[in-house]
Amino acid sequence: MQADDARYLKRKYKGGSLDVHPTEKALVVQYEVEATILRETGDPMLGERKECQKIIRLKSLNSNTDIASLARKVVEECRLISPSRLPEVEQLLFYLQNRKKSAEKKEKKQIKPRDLTPFEGIELDEEANINSIDDYVELLYEDIPEKIRGATLILHLARNPDNLEELLQNETALGALARVLREDWKQSVDLATTIIYVFFCFSSFSQFHGLITHYKIGALCMSIIEHELKRYDLWQDELQKKKKADILSNLKKEYEKALKKYHGLLTKQEQLLRVALYLLLNLSEDTRTELKMRNKNIVHLLVKTLDRDSEELLVLVVSFLKKLSIFLENKNDMAEIDTVEKLAKLVPCEHEDLLNVTLRLLLNLSFDTGLRSKMVQADLLPKLTSLLDEAQRQIAMCILYHISMDDRFKSMFAYTDCIPQVMKMLFDCVEERIDAELISFCINLAANKRNAQIMCEGENRYKCATKKNIEDQNREYTREIFIDYVGDLAAQIGLKEEEEFVIECLGTLSNLTIPDLDWELVLKEYNLVPYLKDHLKPGSAEDDLILEVVIMIGTVSMDDSCAVMLAKSGIIPALIELLNAQQEDDEFVCQIVYVFYQMVFHQATRDVIIKETQAPAYLIDLMHDKNAEIRKVCDNTLDIIAEYDVEWGKKIQSEKFRWHNSQWLEMVENRQMDEAEPFMYGDDGEPFLQNSDILERPDLFYSADGIIPADGAISPEFFTDFQNGDLLGPQGFPSSSLTDGYGQMGVTPARPATAYGFRPDEQFYYGYTASR
Repeated sequence: MQADDARYLKRKYKGGSLDVHPTEKALVVQYEVEATILRETGDPMLGERKECQKIIRLKSLNSNTDIASLARKVVEECRLISPSRLPEVEQLLFYLQNRKKSAEKKEKKQIKPRDLTPFEGIELDEEANINSIDDYVELLYEDIPEKIRGATLILHLARNPDNLEELLQNETALGALARVLREDWKQSVDLATTIIYVFFCFSSFSQFHGLITHYKIGALCMSIIEHELKRYDLWQDELQKKKKADILSNLKKEYEKALKKYHGLLTKQEQLLRVALYLLLNLSEDTRTELKMRNKNIVHLLVKTLDRDSEELLVLVVSFLKKLSIFLENKNDMAEIDTVEKLAKLVPCEHEDLLNVTLRLLLNLSFDTGLRSKMVQADLLPKLTSLLDEAQRQIAMCILYHISMDDRFKSMFAYTDCIPQVMKMLFDCVEERIDAELISFCINLAANKRNAQIMCEGENRYKCATKKNIEDQNREYTREIFIDYVGDLAAQIGLKEEEEFVIECLGTLSNLTIPDLDWELVLKEYNLVPYLKDHLKPGSAEDDLILEVVIMIGTVSMDDSCAVMLAKSGIIPALIELLNAQQEDDEFVCQIVYVFYQMVFHQATRDVIIKETQAPAYLIDLMHDKNAEIRKVCDNTLDIIAEYDVEWGKKIQSEKFRWHNSQWLEMVENRQMDEAEPFMYGDDGEPFLQNSDILERPDLFYSADGIIPADGAISPEFFTDFQNGDLLGPQGFPSSSLTDGYGQMGVTPARPATAYGFRPDEQFYYGYTASR
């Protein structure tokens, strides 16, 4: 038989089974196609049979749909279903109408465009074949309907990854698609959506990104998105005008007609936006491409799209923004516009994926102080609090933790249900290790007086003090709540508890600077002195624990009997050894010097420090430390030592003179003097003041201003006056009028409650803030 003998092609369709789609609102029709090639005489020459499938999607099916009418419409429009099967169609439609929505919800979570139809209203009567690609390309040169058909056939091929390599080799087809998109995208949304969808299939694989860049599809998509957003604004304006006009004329027909048309246009536009944005999201894997998008204002376009109602589109937009937000420039772009305000409208929402990705974007943005402020202004605090009992609680808590770092927002948590919920989460935690985010959040909240009081109210009072040991650095009222639980806290220190837990116990006790607390009894009852001494050895534990031990010793050393007990145990040499080992760590140095400061107030420990150790020598070396707080505590300690030991007093005076005189000599040497200044030299040409003269002039080291005798002697009663608050400036130190010309302390200051001269409730710790 010759090929020329073939004259006719005859197709015969035979209907098969009818069933419902497993996940979509759709009917699946199985049918058979029999193709026969006939000779000119009409006799069959060659035949082939193929099983096919058609999906009838029922977008309008809902609980109010008239099943009988819809079934008749399906049978009339689908030639593959015989009218005799109308009852069967009705039964299947009824099943779809009442089927549980679990499958729908599962499909709803899928955000990839490849899992959805490119647009509504297009159904192919034939199956696309890669061997017919040239015929499909020919359709791209016809009118718009034929172009849509040709692009749809190519799309069906592109959705199969096995065909992409072959399509890649067909430059004619890809060039024609790019040309049609560039020239005709404004004429048909369906055409634009279908062609972009083809290129999206390529964008799912990084090796094909060069192809999309070659045809400049990304830049074209940016232009299309910008144009469509402008059209959306125009539609909104026109719809509002019609609504006002109908209200004035008491007619609703025009408005309802326009609204129906608007919803149809909106559905197609959102499909176009979705596939175009997803293509750009894939291309943004390359940071250079992402930078080009930023230069074309991608952030503003995405934020503008947040006004839409389509949850699938919003998931994509927010995901894109989350990816962009990791770069500072993009985050700054988001800060300039109302990004947070629009995201706040999406919290909470029923769509789990949308809620999750929105919270993750907010978490990225919450690292910025200004954006945290906007979150509070957008009323996100109570919204995030409501999510602490749900699946998203971990992300919500991280955002709340960031907000709680700002002192100005801490008090706002007291007016929400956040604190009771967080405390319940804390106490319900049965794991050995508590989440770092949870305990850190609690510590931040506890840094506010009102929050701490709420934490300690009712049944929380005991739990707060014993089970979880949240450090509370507030005023006396809150501290006194812990007096009843000092024993419980101290009991935990000697036990083999986790180090982090012991650190919290020590930190809490260290902050209890309460006059009525008998520290001697606590140390003896729980045998804490050996523990404290053993943990002063360098390397005996983590630095955080050793530091808390030092702070604890400083607190209990305020008590005379405790200071004596510690001195007899040999803790002072251990502190000096630790000082040598940690001399580069300002925090350690300051806290150890503070312990010495507390101990020199007591005669027993003062004698040990002055006569049996070289602590004063170390303090003299630290007089000129670069850290201002260390210098301050060191100077105050040395002033007391100088008053009670003449020999050390002379050494301290000599060192002060040497330091200040060296600065003065350096100034003199660097100064070009044309003639000698009379006030610097006497009549005999000798310097006006000699070293020996200055050392005999204590008034040059203690600017008393009439308060201290000329001989520089200071009695212990003088310090008592300072402890009672007399002659003190802010933070427990003397006012500036009590300093000498070198900025040194002219008198010994009041005894501060911490190493830095600040009370814990004043929240001015150096390097140890309330928010960790």
